[in-house]
Formats: sequence, structure tokens, C-alpha cells
Amino acid sequence: MAKCVGLDWGGREHGVCVVERASGAVAARFMVRHDAAGLADLVKRLARLGPPGELPVAIERPNGLVVETLMAVGHPIVPIHPNVVKASRPRYSAAGAKSDPGDCYLLADLQRTDGHRFRPLMPCSPGLKALQALVRGRAALVRQRVALANQLRTLLEGFWPGAGVLFAAIDSPIALVFVERYPTPASAARLGEQRLRAFLVRHAYSGRRSAAELLARLKAAPQGRASVAEAEAKGVLVRALASVLTRLGAQIRAVTQRIERDVAALPDGPILMSFPCAGRLCAAQILVELGDVRERFQSADQLAAEAGVCPVTRQSGKSRGVVFRWACNHRLRHAITGLADNSRHACPWAADIYQRAKARGCPHPHAVRILARAWIRVLWRAWTERKPYDPACHRGALALAA
Repeated sequence: MAKCVGLDWGGREHGVCVVERASGAVAARFMVRHDAAGLADLVKRLARLGPPGELPVAIERPNGLVVETLMAVGHPIVPIHPNVVKASRPRYSAAGAKSDPGDCYLLADLQRTDGHRFRPLMPCSPGLKALQALVRGRAALVRQRVALANQLRTLLEGFWPGAGVLFAAIDSPIALVFVERYPTPASAARLGEQRLRAFLVRHAYSGRRSAAELLARLKAAPQGRASVAEAEAKGVLVRALASVLTRLGAQIRAVTQRIERDVAALPDGPILMSFPCAGRLCAAQILVELGDVRERFQSADQLAAEAGVCPVTRQSGKSRGVVFRWACNHRLRHAITGLADNSRHACPWAADIYQRAKARGCPHPHAVRILARAWIRVLWRAWTERKPYDPACHRGALALAA
């Protein structure tokens, strides 16, 4: 490969710089617009400089339309983390200047000088990419639901606190139906035990609290001091938020059902689902971050570092410290620790590791990460060998049972 390409992603325009691998001289530098004509022009200009397979493109963002376009014609994509680019910027400018043309040259030259440190992007199968879009999209919807539920709770605390504490969760179906039916204190002025009982039966309330207990909880809450006009105005907002949360919850449930169906159909789905208390949703969250390219993680230690379940050692002279690992795949860490936390309720081996960590004084999050680190070894072995988890082959579990 005689040339290296650097592409600085922009909203409307992308900067491109091509340098000679031997001398580092700039062979071409241009800007392309983010539209159909601009992307076609990008492909044509790069084709004039050499075959696509011999022109690797360094870019900070490892996904998107530009990446898909370049990979479709055969260009190797070399993702470089923005933190690496930021740390390397003083090598090229003592003043710390930053510009799009400068960044695309920096990316191209980093690939030329340090290309052996960066691994080319290895895309997953189409089925796994579709599952990845569903899983990450669902996570965004869940975050939006939490934000809207917090907004609704804060709104109710200002003029009608009782409605916010009547049920366990403000975004539960029964709570949303209640605040949509009774959005203000005035609308619930005539609500008695008999009416509340009929309301609970009509909406199939499955909680353990009786109508009398719920009514007592409603009356024991502080009384709002808002005027009639203010309460009516806030009641309109309560109904709007309750309606949005109801529709959002229904869509999240639909996406969850699609994820549970799709993960079972993938070849690696049953492997992740075979772990104790993994379930389909947690298995899908782990699978989309692992991918289906086995060469991506050469060892269990590399996977543990990517998942952020092993600490970082910082040593200089006589000073040595072991600190929490911040730089990692946060989605993978959330999924792996969730699997570990669930597994201790069904697997004696996992429960033993967790309890021994707690006995050493580790708090719950630290103990869960220790357990996740232990599961990583088993998970990596099952994933690389394409075999479901088998307790009969798990030496640690067998030793504990013996």
C-alpha cells in the first residue's frame, strides 16, 4: 500500500487527505459534500489514486454512510479513536491549532507512522447489524422513557404529590392510567374506596395493595398549594406526558419482542442464551457488542479490558496504583455486569465468587465486576469455540460442587 488516506468527518462536508507512505508528502487534499454527488465524487477521486484495496482510509467515526460507501467499493477502514487524535495533535502543532484540513492530514499520517497499532474495521453480518440497531435503539428509547418519567414525577410533586407516590413506579401502566384519568386533585376529589376499587378492577391492577391502603397513601401525601387555574394547566401537561409514556412503553415492548425473536434466530444467539439467567434481552446486548468476528478478541484478557471489568495499573518508580478502568465499551460493561449480577441467584459458583468478594470488603458494584471478570473467561471460551455453556465442562463449578 503506497498511500494512506485520512478522512475527517463533518456534518455537511468531509475533509480528505492522501499522503505517500514512504515520504509522508501530501498526494491529494480535497473536500467533498455529504450528498449523493459528493460521495460519488469521493469514490472517483480515490479510484484515480490507486485500487480501493490498496487505499486504507483512517477515520474517527467507525460507522455511518461514508464508511458504508467506502467499504462497499473495497476500501479498508481504519478507525482511530478521537482521544488518540487529540493526544497526537501536539506532534503536529505546538500551538494546539485545530482545523478540518489539519485533522484529515493528521489521520492519514497517523496511519502511515503508527498503522501497525490500529486494526482495520471488521464488519459484522447483516443479521447482527440489524440486531445491533434494535438493541441500541431500544436503549435510547428506555433512556427517553426514564427522562419523561422523571419529568412527570417532578411535575406531580409540585401540585399533587399523592398521585406520584400512589403506585410503585410512575411509568407503570396502572400509574399512567390513573394520572390520565385523575390529572389534578380536583378531579379526584370524589374518589372513594369503592370507586378506586372499581378503577383497579377495570384496569386489571395486579399489585398487592388494597384499595383502602392505596387511598390512605393518597390522602397521607402532602397537599398541593397551586391555584385552580395553575392546577388545571399542569393537569394538561400531566395528561400529555402520561399519553406519551403510554405510547412509548408500548413501542418499547414491541421492540423488545422483536429483539427476543431475532437473537434466538442468529447462530451465536443460543450460545449467549445458555448462560445462567442470561435471558434473551441480556444475551442480545452482549452479542451485538461482541460481534461475530472471532479474530476481534485474541484472548479473554483483551475481552475483559474491552468490557471494563478489570482494573488499570499505573506504576512509576516506587509508586504503584490500581484504579478503575474508565476507557472501555460501556455498553458491553453494562451487559456483562448485568449477566453477572443475575447469575449469582441461579449459579452456586457465581454466588460463591460474589460472596467471597463481599467478605473481603468489596462493595456491590466491585463484587459484581469481579464476578463478571470470572465469567469473561468462560464466555470467551464458549464464544470462540462456538459451543453453548455446559456446567459439566466448567471446572470452577465442578470444583465447588465437589
